[in-house]
Amino acid sequence: MKRTITILVENRFGSFDRIATMFSGKGFNIHSISIGETEIQDISRMTIVTSGNDQIIDQVVKQLNRLIDTIKVTDLSDMDRTERELALITLPYQKGSIEEIKNISDIFRGFVVDINNKSITLEITGPPAKINAAVNVLMPYGIKEMARSGTVALSRGEQLKTRKMKVA
Repeated sequence: MKRTITILVENRFGSFDRIATMFSGKGFNIHSISIGETEIQDISRMTIVTSGNDQIIDQVVKQLNRLIDTIKVTDLSDMDRTERELALITLPYQKGSIEEIKNISDIFRGFVVDINNKSITLEITGPPAKINAAVNVLMPYGIKEMARSGTVALSRGEQLKTRKMKVA
């Protein structure tokens, strides 16, 4: 079962490497990973999608909490959350298929971000399930290239409380 974990870390050299090394060293698989700055200077949020039963995820959370630069680890899997991904998908087209491809893009609220005389590139954002559905519908058109961001997620409703910290 896939699980979504967010980690607030000090934005220092080696933070990402320590987390990735912990996952590989323990044999945990990472399905997707995203990292970026937060509203607090010098703090980054990592969103990791991994898999495992409750015991494995509890072990992951404990291991992550032990790392030097870790501030807060939250398993969002059982919480109300907002998740988004971005996909850039390049497809070849012929005269008859371009309108069909654009219509499919519209259905998924996507955008044409590049077009030339041989291919069209779409941008689609949304929950991972929406991205998967778009990819499945576009597959018969012959996806030439695709890049997906990792999942980013925040809890819904009451926000996680993070106090403003000064990072040395």
